[in-house]
Amino acid sequence: MSRILLCLCMTVVFFSCADKEGKGTVLSTAKMQDVMWDMLMADAYTEKYLKTDSSKKELKQNAALQQKIFEFHKINREDFYKSYNYYSSRPDVMRIMLDTIGAKAERERSGLMMERYSGGGIKPPPSVTDSARRAHEER
Repeated sequence: MSRILLCLCMTVVFFSCADKEGKGTVLSTAKMQDVMWDMLMADAYTEKYLKTDSSKKELKQNAALQQKIFEFHKINREDFYKSYNYYSSRPDVMRIMLDTIGAKAERERSGLMMERYSGGGIKPPPSVTDSARRAHEER
């Protein structure tokens, strides 16, 4: 009985220490979502605007944008990539973070569409969910 209790205690101590050491300077999920959102926006900007301008070196410009993002969020490149690797190894948490980022993108897109179409009395095009619901209702 005492051996089982000793093994249980050792296991608890081992996993509690390993978790703390493994996480280290990993960003919180909320902060990581904010940083990833900004990184995705920088990549989109690079892809859409800088890639079309042949006088700009898009990789260099993207690296500069990433550095500004790191400075804005008061982190460094190592913290970001350590956190990214940590969350990549936890697909359950990464999926939730990416779903949240996708929902934020959809909200922003919808807001922009409403701004665009609200002034002229033009009805906005239906979203994907609206057309899917309509197709289901027609059955």
